[in-house]
Amino acid sequence: PKKKPNKSSGNVAVVCRVRPRIASEHQDRRCFDFDSNKKLTLNMASDSHGHFNSNTFEFDKVLGPDSDQKEVYDEAARPIVESVLEGFNGAIFAYGQTASGKTYTMIGDNIDDVETQGIIPRMVRTVFSRIQSASEDMEFSLKVSMCEIYNENIKDLLNPSKKNLKIYEEKNKGVYIQDITERWCVDEHQVYQLLRFGNKNRAMASTAMNNQSSRSHSLFILTLLMTNTADGTSKSGRLYLVDLAGSERVSRSGASGQLLEEAKSINQSLSTLGKVILALTDKRITYIPYRDSKLTRILTESLGGNSKTCLVITCSPHSSNEAENLSTLRFGSRARNIKNVPKVNREYSVAELKLLLEKAEEKVKTHEMRIRVLASQ
Repeated sequence: PKKKPNKSSGNVAVVCRVRPRIASEHQDRRCFDFDSNKKLTLNMASDSHGHFNSNTFEFDKVLGPDSDQKEVYDEAARPIVESVLEGFNGAIFAYGQTASGKTYTMIGDNIDDVETQGIIPRMVRTVFSRIQSASEDMEFSLKVSMCEIYNENIKDLLNPSKKNLKIYEEKNKGVYIQDITERWCVDEHQVYQLLRFGNKNRAMASTAMNNQSSRSHSLFILTLLMTNTADGTSKSGRLYLVDLAGSERVSRSGASGQLLEEAKSINQSLSTLGKVILALTDKRITYIPYRDSKLTRILTESLGGNSKTCLVITCSPHSSNEAENLSTLRFGSRARNIKNVPKVNREYSVAELKLLLEKAEEKVKTHEMRIRVLASQ
């Protein structure tokens, strides 16, 4: 059977998606050769005489311009969503230059259109479908929150008046955003309503790369609590869905003034993300700079920690974007070497805790007897 990415291994899975051409892009030479469903080659012009430098990359899955939203969801997201329903933490994030298809991949054109829905609305459908088909012994509670990181400030997208949220870390809770609005939801329509509301509050502006470019990193966070009423055990899973701001160089965005400051801030957090990935994949580097940006601080568990993670890298098919594509592909290639240590987040029932205590007491008695025997010799 076909192995789904990140289902059993702890490695970060990387799925590469190349979008189709858009109407405004004139026909030019082919940038990519799709060697297989896991390999692609980027052909870059090396001089004016038609010579090319070719770079081949391998990922968990390569999806070409003909791939549809369902295929992307099934390959990149469904295995992670299924794991969250088993009590693991998960993270899915989209990385690529502006106008390469990140937001379309994560959200889609229309949340209500089943054909063009992106990863987030499809994930919501999967979760509620599983809840409805679960046994009567299982009880589920689901809450969502949504925020953006804009100029290194965390803004609550479900309550836009909360503009400078702080990040804290506790032993039992891990890293969390203090005072972020959390909304309990009982069906997919409630979640879609919140998603629409949150998206309207994102920082958008026109740049040379895209006339509706998001200038922030957006995080949609779903927390699922599952209780088995028959035996009292409970599990929980948290899923981060991250639509990162465009990764292009400041010079290409055509930004100036406030947009230039935004671009520098975006580059700082993406540059820190790159440094974290480098540190996690290079044994010679001992310090991992999670704390150097808000983005990497929040994603601490998603990169090298207790999470099943998939990175979707998005590329443009036009030759004018070949340098940005190369940068994106290298980023994805490095991220694929990150090893996570996912584990089920479970709480034991009273009966299970008593059993564990009895076993521990038995061990203590056995050790005490051995000590007495050794002491009497």
